[in-house]
Amino acid sequence: MAEYELNKDAAAWIREQIRKKQYVLDSDWGDSQPNAEAQNTYLKNHSWDEYARWHLGLTVGASDETKARYAFVVGDFRRIHRTGLIACVYRASEWRHKKVEVAAHDLLQELDRVAGIT
Repeated sequence: MAEYELNKDAAAWIREQIRKKQYVLDSDWGDSQPNAEAQNTYLKNHSWDEYARWHLGLTVGASDETKARYAFVVGDFRRIHRTGLIACVYRASEWRHKKVEVAAHDLLQELDRVAGIT
């Protein structure tokens, strides 16, 4: 099983996007999460640093500036998705990636607070 570390820069950037209300509250994450084609299109027009900030996890041992390096995507490259954060909490919890799980949970709570979800 792959090992992941928390992408702290992404967590800070995601928190900033939440505070700017750059999120989607209701979406079907299965339809909204970026597929390989969307990722490739994004990378044609953006830097690896910009790509990385959408991912809460960094794959240990994977080379920088490869898609394999970045895991636990939380948005569609335009906005953060609440369902993306939920998926991150679930997947990280399921596979015991505790730092990613806790960060995703904290960001989900922040999004809910900013959005007025009680």
